[in-house]
This record gives sequence, C-alpha cells and structure tokens, in this order.
Amino acid sequence: MSIPEEKVLVVPTSLFHSLGHFQGFADDVSRYMPSLLAPEHMSFRPRAEVENDPGFKQLIPYMFFSHGDGDDMSIFQYVRGRGMGESRLHSKRSIGVGGHISSDDLNGDTSRDLYRAGMLRELREEVDLRSPYVERCVGMINDDETEVGRVHLGIVHHFRLERPDVISRETDLIESGFVPVRELMTDLAGFETWSSICLTALYGQYGI
Repeated sequence: MSIPEEKVLVVPTSLFHSLGHFQGFADDVSRYMPSLLAPEHMSFRPRAEVENDPGFKQLIPYMFFSHGDGDDMSIFQYVRGRGMGESRLHSKRSIGVGGHISSDDLNGDTSRDLYRAGMLRELREEVDLRSPYVERCVGMINDDETEVGRVHLGIVHHFRLERPDVISRETDLIESGFVPVRELMTDLAGFETWSSICLTALYGQYGI
C-alpha cells in the first residue's frame, strides 16, 4: 500500500516579492499576512516537489517562548536532534518550534482558519505548554541566502509566559530549557539561521 504524499501550504514567491521583498527580519506583518493568507493565493503542493522549487514559499509558523522582562528575560531554546524533520538543520540550536501547514489541517472544513489550525497543531505536537501566556505575531523571516531559506517563509509568533514551564514532546528536541537572553546573544553562530535572525532583530540591544 502506498503512503499518501504530504502536501504543504505554499504561496507564489512572486506574490511575496510584489508585497515587498526583504532579506532577514520584517516586523510589518500587516503588510504581508492578509495577502499571503488569502485563499486565492494559497495552495497545497507535494512537499518533495517544493523543497527545491524557489518559485514557491512554504509558510512556516515559527513560535518562541519567553519569560520575564528586561535583564531578567529568558528564552526557551533547544538543539535539533537527527530525528527532527529538516535534515539540513540537525545539530543546530534553535529558539523556534513549528513546521509546515498540511492539507490535513483542513480536516474536511474549508471554512476554518487553516493557518492557525496548523500552527496550534504544531505547538501541541512539539511542546507541552504548561503556563498561561499571551501570544502575538511579531514579524516574518526570509532568508534567500541559504538552501532551506529560499523555499520557506517564517511567520514569527512570540509567546510571553507567566512562568518558564515548557516541556518538550519530541525526543529529538534535546538539551532544552530557558536561557537568559544575554547568554544566547553570545553564541549566535551556534544557532540555526532563523533563530539568529530573530534574536538579532528582537534582542540586539543586549549586544554580543
């Protein structure tokens, strides 16, 4: 019996360029999100097909978790084990959890908020979030300078937690825990590119 091929949510790269191409981080999410998530622009395509096709951008919710404020702020981080999805990111440190939005997230209901349904599924699959939180979409990541980045577009969601209580559900999400922002900023080279971009854009005031 053949295994159904995963189909993931994509938008044309040309659409992203028409809205305003950028390299790195952009915080003007209202400029992009309405058009990117418009039904007429979204489609599902086989993941194996689009992983090497820069004509499409796979939309990826990229969620990170913080606790505290100012000098007392810490962020949840981990190391990607070899069992985690994207092989090109193995052994890298990361602050972001998330993944592809799948056609399965429709669950037979074309009226649902597909992007959010997929985001929350990814959240439940990867971590057990045991603290109350306030969540906000704070920016977007585009990195055309790497093989992975050319075919993905990150949508960054910040979860501000009341207490630092996040447990990994993934056996390959290892060496996890909350680390002070100032400490993270001293080792940006050890992080996957998206995490480095995100940390620099949002917490660069802490210096290196």
